Amino acid sequence: MSKLAQGLSGRQKAAILLITLGPEVSAQIFKHLRDDEIEQLTLEIANVRKVDSNDRDFILQEFHQICMAQEFISQGGIAYAKEILDKALGEDKAKEVLTRLTATLQVRPFDFARKADPAQILNFIQNENTQTIALVLSYLQAEQAATILSSLPQDKQADVAKRIALMDSTSPEVITQIEHILEQKLSSTVTQDYTNAGGIDSIVQILNGVDRGTERTILDALEIQDPELAEDIKKRMFVFEDIVSIDNRSIQRIIRDVENADLQLALKVSSEEVREAIFRNMSKRMSETFQEEMEFMGPVRLRDVEEAQTRIVAIIRRLEESGEIIIARGGGDDIIV
Repeated sequence: MSKLAQGLSGRQKAAILLITLGPEVSAQIFKHLRDDEIEQLTLEIANVRKVDSNDRDFILQEFHQICMAQEFISQGGIAYAKEILDKALGEDKAKEVLTRLTATLQVRPFDFARKADPAQILNFIQNENTQTIALVLSYLQAEQAATILSSLPQDKQADVAKRIALMDSTSPEVITQIEHILEQKLSSTVTQDYTNAGGIDSIVQILNGVDRGTERTILDALEIQDPELAEDIKKRMFVFEDIVSIDNRSIQRIIRDVENADLQLALKVSSEEVREAIFRNMSKRMSETFQEEMEFMGPVRLRDVEEAQTRIVAIIRRLEESGEIIIARGGGDDIIV
């Protein structure tokens, strides 16, 4: 092993490992990483000019040892892993591997709950206090949390959303106690350091998945309780009225994917500004036909309008995720034309 390998950061080692594994395997790994992690690793890979064969072999061996240690821990815990690794690698090397692995081995709390049906989780937590509900939702998948949040009584929804947004860290003792309430036999052990969950990004992901009515109820309540927090949340998420901030080409792309019936319903109670943004991106004939059909619709239920807006927003978010449109948010994104 060269001295260079000893001085490499974890990110640099990960970049060399991905290069060694090849593009097909690396592409599969990227699917499990966050966007910021992908960006950081891509930069590291781009900066690698040449991989020394000794460095490559050392990093592969190190990666194998970590995978082996993780497998031993999943089989019998830290003590079991240490015993096996002591015999395989020697006491000093085993300690080094386990120490290096500590941060990555931490099993995220409520792992069992993320495999459960949202309705089952709701039955467990719906009568708990809002702080407990917020804690549990913070650790669930965004889709699960959105379903549960939508099913809570309206008088609880905004409070739970606020607590998730303002949540910082929770002691492991509290997490362990709540985990035991939800399930007697845990499938994993809770790490003994403070675990971060919740925050603005967490509640934005959750609200992006709830229905339009729930979203509006929560944001309206938060505007009264904490206007600054409500504004911060709205800047990071996309709501139907934000269509006015999208460029014309993107709006035309959205119109192609949205059902005409949904768009007509959604525009029924929208602002004149939103209507203008939509109609100016239709042909003259299409716009005239569209407005005539809207006039003949007659009264519509608010719930139907909100559901149509929810479906449209889901399409917009999908188009943004696939890179087909770009949405400039209030968080400071710069768009270069």
